[in-house]
Amino acid sequence: MVRQAMDEISWQEFEEKVKDILESNNFKTDFRVVFKDEHGRSEIDVVAERFGLILGVDAKRYNKNWQRRSALKKEAQKHRNRCLRFSKILNSKVVPVIVSLLDDELYTYDGCLIVPFKSFNDFLLNLHFYLEELGFG
Repeated sequence: MVRQAMDEISWQEFEEKVKDILESNNFKTDFRVVFKDEHGRSEIDVVAERFGLILGVDAKRYNKNWQRRSALKKEAQKHRNRCLRFSKILNSKVVPVIVSLLDDELYTYDGCLIVPFKSFNDFLLNLHFYLEELGFG
């Protein structure tokens, strides 16, 4: 039922839902953050901060017909690079996170955390455990 409802929302609504979950877990959020550096202009869907920890969150709402694993790997590399660039601007580490509507497991790829939407709240509740366990601590 929840899955069906999530399938029917737009990508913009999905980004907003991800932001709302971060805020319900006491993160201060900035939405659709655009920045510019020597490599050009980029955007991070949600920049979230709590207790000095900064997450750069990209919400990916792929449909069932996408080759999602290979598409997510490419997006993970691009998102990690965006977060590294944004880290330099902030002079603080930004942890790259992709929240995916379709994936079933939490994993890392090339320095980026990939979190299934259905596990996102648990991920945030146990964030320090997951960061330590997955090599981000």
